[in-house]
Amino acid sequence: MLRYTEDHEWLRAEGDEIVVGITRHASEQLGDVVFIELPETGREVAAGEEVVVIESVKAASDILAPVAGTITAVNSGLADTPGEVNEDPMAAWFFRVKPADGAWLDGFMDEAAYQAMIAG
Repeated sequence: MLRYTEDHEWLRAEGDEIVVGITRHASEQLGDVVFIELPETGREVAAGEEVVVIESVKAASDILAPVAGTITAVNSGLADTPGEVNEDPMAAWFFRVKPADGAWLDGFMDEAAYQAMIAG
């Protein structure tokens, strides 16, 4: 099940963890991604805290933690091949987080709501 944030992140539930990446819309707005700084596994994060730094030919941007929790894994391959985010943003996840609260779906958009937001 996918959910979306207003910051153009996608969230996918896998077991008791959330996999986090950016949407195609965000990837297109950034342009060619040239550098990604990932968090350390085991890091405790607060909702809204800066977790990932992305630099592109156009701008630098941050990915924020969608929920409070613990970073359980990072996609370390992105540090070597950041362009994967442009090639397939829905497959190029950044990190996994184990939420502190099990009711994390509340407040995030489904695909229809996200599409309406970016169309609007």
